[in-house]
Amino acid sequence: MAEQRVLAVTGASSGIGRALARQAARAGFAVVAIARRAERLAQLEADIVAAGGACAILAMDVRDARAPAAIVAAALRRFGRLDVLVHNAGMGAPGTLLAQTDAAIEAQWQTHVAAPIRITREALPALRAARGQIFLVGSGLARVPAPGYGAYCAAKAAVRAAATQLRRELRADGIAVTYVDPGIADTEFAEASGTPRISPASFAVPAERVASRILRAVASRPARVNAVPWQTAAVTLGEWFPRLADLAMPAPPATLPATAPAPSAPEPAARTPANDLELALAPVARRMERVNLPLAFVAALLQPETELQLSEVAMRWAGMPNKNERAAMAEVLETLAGAGFLARTGEERWRVLRAPG
Repeated sequence: MAEQRVLAVTGASSGIGRALARQAARAGFAVVAIARRAERLAQLEADIVAAGGACAILAMDVRDARAPAAIVAAALRRFGRLDVLVHNAGMGAPGTLLAQTDAAIEAQWQTHVAAPIRITREALPALRAARGQIFLVGSGLARVPAPGYGAYCAAKAAVRAAATQLRRELRADGIAVTYVDPGIADTEFAEASGTPRISPASFAVPAERVASRILRAVASRPARVNAVPWQTAAVTLGEWFPRLADLAMPAPPATLPATAPAPSAPEPAARTPANDLELALAPVARRMERVNLPLAFVAALLQPETELQLSEVAMRWAGMPNKNERAAMAEVLETLAGAGFLARTGEERWRVLRAPG
């Protein structure tokens, strides 16, 4: 009897990643599902197991320095091998490129480019042994960037280049590398990241459709997957006729002054929140802004060995928090746990592992 193949997918708590995990399990793969939201991963695991599949979950931010070793260990410890690695985790931050903070730009690079490279490096021996496959999920914005998407477009362009480079470098190892242009999929991405929609919602295709194209490519091992061919064709036209694409693009939001001020000297680190905390919270920065949750308040919570309880923390911040404020605080605490600042100790409880800095 053939040994069960193993597929690991990041960003598995929603959208394309979640759909792929479900479809892969139904197709006979053992699944390793990685994402930041532990509750959603637990439900995904329960659903897969209830349907007769095999699943291991790992609640962790891919940017965490411990993530590469943890992901590979989860696959090898539970299933003994790793055949397919899908780099699907993604996040965005709205704003023009020059208006974005260093932390927002760094978060894009780390999430989409640096983290997949680190994870692939760690997984290389297992993938080499299995003559496996790597998928990197890109975007049409890698080829035709749009105003208002800040560093996201540049990061996805780097993903596209990295996929080509890795495909050529790993060919001799028998490892296939596939770049995925997912098209415009019906996921939580825009809402969660606060990025603008660039086309009517009716253009979006179900996440399940994109997932099925990725799963089909495991057998054929192509260099590229264009999940929505007609959308890829439109992107190709925009790339071939850049002046027309420029005219078709909406004007960017007025986030920069008409005359840029002269560069000023950097402020001392002590006067600003710790960069590593700002970077860790970049995925939920837009959410924090919408509910007026100050970064300074979150930083003050991070006293090592302190126990945090969701309701108590939310009351300290908002007095009598409403449902939306409580949910936002929960998301912030889960994000901090994924970034290694907190450790979950129980239902809606965490212990502070380290302070910013």
